[in-house]
Amino acid sequence: MHTIFALATAQGKAGVAVIRISGPQAFAAASVLAGSVPEPRKTGVRMVRDRAGALIDEAMLICFAGPASFTGDDVVEIHLHGSPAIVRRVLSELSEVDGLRHAEPGEFTRRALENERLDLAQVEGLADLIEAETEAQRQQAMRVFSGGLGEQAELWRSQIIRAAALLEATIDFADEDVPEDVTPEVQDLLASVRCDLLKEIAGSEVAERLHLGFEVAIVGAPNAGKSTLLNYVAKRDAAITSDIAGTTRDVIEVRMDLKGLPVTLLDTAGLRETVDEIEGIGIERALKRAKDADLRIFLMQEGDELPLEPVDGDLVYSAKGDSRNAAPNPISGVSGLGVSEMLDSVYEFLSNRMQKVNLASKERHRTALRIASDALMVADEQVAYGSERYELVAEEIRTAARALDMLLGRIDVEVILDEIFASFCLGK
Repeated sequence: MHTIFALATAQGKAGVAVIRISGPQAFAAASVLAGSVPEPRKTGVRMVRDRAGALIDEAMLICFAGPASFTGDDVVEIHLHGSPAIVRRVLSELSEVDGLRHAEPGEFTRRALENERLDLAQVEGLADLIEAETEAQRQQAMRVFSGGLGEQAELWRSQIIRAAALLEATIDFADEDVPEDVTPEVQDLLASVRCDLLKEIAGSEVAERLHLGFEVAIVGAPNAGKSTLLNYVAKRDAAITSDIAGTTRDVIEVRMDLKGLPVTLLDTAGLRETVDEIEGIGIERALKRAKDADLRIFLMQEGDELPLEPVDGDLVYSAKGDSRNAAPNPISGVSGLGVSEMLDSVYEFLSNRMQKVNLASKERHRTALRIASDALMVADEQVAYGSERYELVAEEIRTAARALDMLLGRIDVEVILDEIFASFCLGK
């Protein structure tokens, strides 16, 4: 196994830069630069020198002996002053050490997976944690990175393995008198696990939306003040505003952190009949994005007839409310009238959706959970026929168990590993 190294902190000037080395030669390689390394899990200040003995920097070193390290191998972290010149020089010196090479993207984390320090769901949780921009995203990613999904999958697996063991015992002693009918217990175990799987699948879509960000579309006729409202919320001129109808031709997006929730506001083209081909394309896109959004904010004016109707949960306001007397539920992006209350309503709606969020958040997770759920459904149907179908039931249970193993990356995941780890930076 090669010993790998990479910069573990961001590129560019900083107060501190950390270079990570992992593998069987990690301690020896660090000693080439620093003369010696501190004992594992203790820090030490060393003079880092090049091969000619010239001083490069004064650094702090921390060593972790495998398997009690992030990767499961011996690991050394060199904490340098964050000068790009210092980092380049140290990386260059390491590249000249026999047996060392630059790490590939995500290779440190991949070794943690291979050394069973993390399961695949935790790896994905770590990637989400690094990318988290809001508090809600951080909390969700931390739940997965901490092993929550793996622990739940292990519980499900232990229950269905218990069911399989009961059936196997009955099959093995088919020629003898078995005093107890295992069918009721097996059915209870299968039903309990399948119920949990279906709940997890249902909540996975909300979890995925949390990871990607909730979309809230501002909908209305031309000149309803949609772009003005977007600019007011964004506190910048994100969209062009004018009195000319049809100014907005494409969907304009503004990402924001709404009390810890990731939200993308969509300013859509004004909805109306038009002979303008370009405006018509914009309206088609507006309708599609609005229909797919998690929530819609309708800005309505007297006499408006829109090709899209509000559904339960959508927010409906009187557009340009500061210039319309006695208008119901007024809002204005010019004066800010009603905007704070609108954002509170958006947060309340999305927070209610968040109550359904579960640990699974990827299409890969849903696929594995659906395979397991479908297999358990077939097993439950077959077990009702009695002992003559027990072998078929046991095979379906094994299929469900393999799906849960796939969820955690134990089997059949080589085809997706490269894609997952490619999203990591070099030092992770």
